[in-house]
Amino acid sequence: MCRAYSKKRPRGIANQRSNGKYRKNRMWALLIFVATIQGSLAGIPHEIHVLRPQSGAAGERVHGLSCLSWRLGVETNNVKNWKTVPRECEGYVGHYMLGHQYRADSNVVAREAVLYARSLKLAGDGKDVWVFDVDETSLSNLPYYAKHGFGVEPYNATSFKQWVLKGKAPALPETLKLYQEVLKLGIKPIFLTGRSEDQRKITSSNLRNAGFHKWEMLILKGSAYSGTKAVVYKSNERRKVEESGYRIIGNIGDQWSDVLGTHAGSRTFKLPDPLYYIS
Repeated sequence: MCRAYSKKRPRGIANQRSNGKYRKNRMWALLIFVATIQGSLAGIPHEIHVLRPQSGAAGERVHGLSCLSWRLGVETNNVKNWKTVPRECEGYVGHYMLGHQYRADSNVVAREAVLYARSLKLAGDGKDVWVFDVDETSLSNLPYYAKHGFGVEPYNATSFKQWVLKGKAPALPETLKLYQEVLKLGIKPIFLTGRSEDQRKITSSNLRNAGFHKWEMLILKGSAYSGTKAVVYKSNERRKVEESGYRIIGNIGDQWSDVLGTHAGSRTFKLPDPLYYIS
């Protein structure tokens, strides 16, 4: 009696074919996923720069990468003491500031500040304060800088003062939300600005018109600080606040000189600002 011949394939060959089919299916799924993502990115309004390699397949330099890297250096405080935005980066900075990315970045900072504020156990004695910078923190001067090269033009004190005296700077919405949350929690806001004392009236009016209706203090730069670096001036004024019995539990600004130095507070928050640098 002869044995029936088995038509079963060897197990190794079956596994190889099965694995090959799996890899092929996985590759098709990956290609479909990539195509879907690329299609969705193409539809994003005001798209700035998608993350991408330094050069394309043919080796051409990717336009705009150096400006993205420059802005990263600025925001991480590695690029210091710069006078103006590089001329070749005017378009990039303009698109960043006017597009959705600037607002999205600001929202991340403000959201973290709100979460921090909500986590605090306050003494309830009216001595907990939050320090707010004014320009590019509470009030936005973007309408001015949009007409002056987005930081490419050297700073002109005369023309900028003319803009300030109009009192039309809008609020940065993300900071306004933080301000409103701070008030709800019983934390008193203090505005500490590099604006000069002779601009107190217009600054007060502009803040109120933009939605910042009340504060514990509005500190402007007096003539005694003429020629003094911002980080020294703001450190001294924060020291005076603490010596008056207040506790600085939060501090937010767009410049590193707003959040560095002494008496900076229990926690600091740095908003993005690639338009100018103040030491």
